[in-house]
Amino acid sequence: MLKKHKALYFLMLPGILYYIIFKYLPMYGIIIAFQDFSIGRGIFGSKFVGFKHFIEFFYYTPDSWKLIRNTIMLNIYDLLFHFPAPIVLALLFHEIKNKAFKKFVQSVSYMPHFLSTVVIAGIIVMFLSPSTGIINFILVKVFGMEPIMFLGLPEWFRTVYIGSEIWQKVGWGTILYLAAIAGVDPTLYEAAKIDGANRFQQMRHVTFVGMIPVMIILFVLNLGHFMEVGFQKILLLYNPMNYETSDVINTFVYRRGILDADFSFATAVGLFQSAIGFVLVVFANRIARKHSETSLW
Repeated sequence: MLKKHKALYFLMLPGILYYIIFKYLPMYGIIIAFQDFSIGRGIFGSKFVGFKHFIEFFYYTPDSWKLIRNTIMLNIYDLLFHFPAPIVLALLFHEIKNKAFKKFVQSVSYMPHFLSTVVIAGIIVMFLSPSTGIINFILVKVFGMEPIMFLGLPEWFRTVYIGSEIWQKVGWGTILYLAAIAGVDPTLYEAAKIDGANRFQQMRHVTFVGMIPVMIILFVLNLGHFMEVGFQKILLLYNPMNYETSDVINTFVYRRGILDADFSFATAVGLFQSAIGFVLVVFANRIARKHSETSLW
């Protein structure tokens, strides 16, 4: 078997090495979550303190529950609005019959994905500026409203963040769904037409159903990152005025672990995030396997 498919295994090798070197080997570092880690003494020389840092986070960190709440809320909004967006867009792309126009709109939708997070954050700040931003210009000149300080009001941060995530990633997210649609048997559409199904009914009962296995897999994988959010974008967009809703676990870990050099505490909080993600993936996969034929394992 190995000799027969050696070319395929050779192509897999860079990916396998990447995960071994950057994902699996560093796992031994979680030991410092249970230590008072000192760079001078190293991992095996630092004092073990058990669950001290976990207790400190949950019971003695004033903002711990606010951080958890903000992280969960952003991820719930992401699942409610961002996750379905590529599905809807893929269905719309599939219904476009003009091939030239279809390629054009697909290319346009992919473009934001290739912009760096710093550029995306800069565009957001520029567009939402209360004095020079185009959004406030439209609100004032067209609708006669007062300018809104979007990034200075906590109640607007989640809307801005999720909206920017959809704009940046929705086009790229359609690729897997379009591949799933391409695998749908064309005879199913012919059978649906014979049964009198219109285009919307064909989309609902044939195209959408063909996408369900991919949707299940991606949903399970997304749950693995449920306690994580886009750290870079939040770091570039948040400020003391919107901390109430923008400060999440990842930004707190950055401040505590990198800026304050409290590596053990930051690792403990990161391990907590990973444990929650692991439990959610196992739970979601078990439900998917029980109620459908599609699952990760």
